[in-house]
Amino acid sequence: MSQVERVKPDLQFVKELQKVGGESLKKCYQCATCSVVCPISPADDPYPRKEMVWAQWGLKDRLVNDIDIWLCHNCGECSDMCPRGANPGDLLAALRNMTYRKLVRPNVIGSWMSSIKYLPILAGIPALIYLLIWIARASVLGTAFPLFKATEHGYEVAEGGKVIYGGLFPGDYCIDLIFGIVAILVILCFYAGIKKLIKGFDAMPKTFVVGQKAKPSFVESLVETIKYEVAQHTRFKQCGGDESTTTRVKGHMLTFYAFIILGIVTSAIAVGHWGGRIPGLDFLHAMGDTPLPLYNPIKIMALVGGVLLLIGIYKLTKRRLNLDAQKHGSSYYDWYLLGVIWAIAVTGLLCVLLRWTNIAVLAYPCYYIHLISVFLLIAYLPWSKLGHLVYRTMALAYARKIGRLPMN
Repeated sequence: MSQVERVKPDLQFVKELQKVGGESLKKCYQCATCSVVCPISPADDPYPRKEMVWAQWGLKDRLVNDIDIWLCHNCGECSDMCPRGANPGDLLAALRNMTYRKLVRPNVIGSWMSSIKYLPILAGIPALIYLLIWIARASVLGTAFPLFKATEHGYEVAEGGKVIYGGLFPGDYCIDLIFGIVAILVILCFYAGIKKLIKGFDAMPKTFVVGQKAKPSFVESLVETIKYEVAQHTRFKQCGGDESTTTRVKGHMLTFYAFIILGIVTSAIAVGHWGGRIPGLDFLHAMGDTPLPLYNPIKIMALVGGVLLLIGIYKLTKRRLNLDAQKHGSSYYDWYLLGVIWAIAVTGLLCVLLRWTNIAVLAYPCYYIHLISVFLLIAYLPWSKLGHLVYRTMALAYARKIGRLPMN
């Protein structure tokens, strides 16, 4: 006898889902066009048709623990072909948005990330921290827009000196302390989020056919995922074939590798600064001696990364603005991420230009906005759309491990 399962609809969940991007889910009448046209949906138990049913029924537990919402790359093929305008791609994106909100504690940050009305709170936290440091430092220096000269004991205000952003902070790079603490907290949050995510996957019944005889380890699956899905965007490239998808892939790749380059630059500066203090490693200090001249290789890398970031985010923004609003929605999560990256890229390059031209009265406020923007990107990462870089990577690795996706 087949097992009977009692359906327990969660109507509040349906309402929340509609608020974060799944507004049109009730238009679906289960024609299965979405699953047929999806270029990357598995043949066994394909998505997104079943997710549309579960959403209409309010089956929260099934949806939030569904591995398939992470396999979708939202190319929009299903939404383009849907005869009812139910926008299945937007539904899966909305489900991921809901996951970002509630996967990690404190959940209040997830709630703040879901609406523009809370943006003043999110931005106000770093704004207040850096403003208090700036005011305290200005009271010691006697000016809010100082020009410095470097000495053996740090930076001193000097007539005819130069714009040196590090001089705004008391002590030895206290900016590193702030972002260091933030980075540790973000890593701990991601650890908790990944653990919860995989626990949810384990609890779900596996209704599909395992596609491989020998199951790989999670580590093997993760290596494959990073090699093909992350570094090469393999499945992303298979996801549709129109001009919009091509632009999206290029924009993602440029933005992704720009962040890698900028991450290397930041790491090199940190290693040079702190590593240079270790006896015998004094030579590393040359990498951390900021401000770097424009001809320094690390500075050149930073400029290249900044330009690539601008090009990448331009492509992604242009594509989103050109989307057919009847078939593809754009949530606040989408615009928040694009806005923050724009702020980082523009203020970062302006900071270089203003330091080079030595206009302190503009340079320091620009640097202040840049720090706030970077904080907005990093500190709230586990609750933001960019968090999918971690969560989706782990989900794809898990899918390979259980056979939902083949090993390459």
